[in-house]
Amino acid sequence: MSAQLRPPKAPAPPEQSTDPQQHLGKPDAGWRAEVYEVIFESHTPVGRAFDLALIVAILLSVLAAVLTSIEKVARDHHDWLIAAEWFFTILFTVEYAARIVCVRRPHLYIRSFFGIIDLLSILPSWISLFVPGAHVLLDVRILRLLRIFRILKLTLYIQEYSMLGAALVASRRKILVFLSVVFLIVFLLGTVMYVVEGPKHGFTSIPTGVYWAISTVTTVGFGDLVPKTDVGRTIASFMMLLGWGILAVPTGIISSEIAHQRGARLMAGRICARCFTQGHEETARYCKQCGKALPPVQS
Repeated sequence: MSAQLRPPKAPAPPEQSTDPQQHLGKPDAGWRAEVYEVIFESHTPVGRAFDLALIVAILLSVLAAVLTSIEKVARDHHDWLIAAEWFFTILFTVEYAARIVCVRRPHLYIRSFFGIIDLLSILPSWISLFVPGAHVLLDVRILRLLRIFRILKLTLYIQEYSMLGAALVASRRKILVFLSVVFLIVFLLGTVMYVVEGPKHGFTSIPTGVYWAISTVTTVGFGDLVPKTDVGRTIASFMMLLGWGILAVPTGIISSEIAHQRGARLMAGRICARCFTQGHEETARYCKQCGKALPPVQS
């Protein structure tokens, strides 16, 4: 009896690198490779120490920028604060240049999210040489603390952050349509309030009425404009109740999109160990291609 022919074994899926900066291109050897390991590879002892020192420097630089905005502190410690500002500016400039030099594809780093943040953190000081007062924008350095997620290996938070961003992008049209409807409502009701209350009660123009409608429907209510007539108070009561529902709609849109993406991720993540088929439903127990038992769903 001839041997039974077996179908060829499907190739194993390619292994994914654990280095989030691999696309930048690590040099093979030399001082650039050593600098790359220190700056980008936070899983090494030296790289982790560098990143933690960077976090401390960022916090101190933001603290110096905040203290500069306090008149008494800025007056009493002017020289020290100026020296600290330029010390951190030069330090971050050297670090930014080192990140560009030590990678094979520097343009990818420059155009990346962290690359843009790193550039924005040093620009205000250099611009202040030509535009006085630009140094107040140094608080943008606080955004560099987003690196702490990578440093502390909080991959779960990175995934959830990506999921939230994707949900916002996917639901942008629904939110835009919703906001346009809200704008029409506040514009119409603001116009009605201008007609009902009039300049005598502070509603001097339609834009003023629209401003009042926005502050009311968002449940802010500054109190600078208050309806005096019974009709105006009735409209205001209606808008306050309407505001509760308006606040809930965007939350529901985004939550629904997040749930949809989570379900899609669970299905895409269930891979058959025998034939590597993907896209199984969450309730599936066996592979739809070869019949092998599937691994349990991990939430």
